[in-house]
Amino acid sequence: MIPLLLLSAVAIAIIVERAWTLRRSAVIPPSLGDEVRAWAARGKLDPSHIESLRRTSPLGSLLAAALDVRARPRDLVRERIEDVGRHLVHRMERYLNTLGTIAASGPLLGLFGTVVGMIQMFLAIGDGGLGDVNQLAAGIGKALVCTATGMIVAIPALMAHRWFRGRIAEYIVAMEHEAMLLLDTIEPRPVTAVAPVRPAAATAAG
Repeated sequence: MIPLLLLSAVAIAIIVERAWTLRRSAVIPPSLGDEVRAWAARGKLDPSHIESLRRTSPLGSLLAAALDVRARPRDLVRERIEDVGRHLVHRMERYLNTLGTIAASGPLLGLFGTVVGMIQMFLAIGDGGLGDVNQLAAGIGKALVCTATGMIVAIPALMAHRWFRGRIAEYIVAMEHEAMLLLDTIEPRPVTAVAPVRPAAATAAG
């Protein structure tokens, strides 16, 4: 039971910490992308401003990385964005492996405690006989409590782990979209001129 209680405390601490760290306002501050694009469109790309942008949030870090290499070809800028994005994913997934391990090991530890309790109970029966049936039932109930406790620890940990993974994936898609919009602002795509279409009558007359 003690290992399960310790795992429960660790899982709660991780869930609270990740829930606070992965708030949408902390990862993707509202209107930050619009502000940076307006700033870039005006040409105000001072290095000190880029560095302050990098420290604001994960989205700010990604946009600052794009601004750092804005003079390079578009493909190289995209590669830089992808590289920084991988580092940001690793940072946002901090402690999630531990949470997933708790979700996987909780039921196993609970089952192990139940098996140990049952073994001890049957060894006692072998030494002293069956004895009181009520005491036997109470012993079985105490042994099964370990299994129930393991599931109680594992189910919330598993749900939180999956939820955080999905949230991070959603953030990454949104951040890449903001980075691409900034890239279009820094380096507008050339517009191909369309040749005017001559009327059929004029063509025939010529």
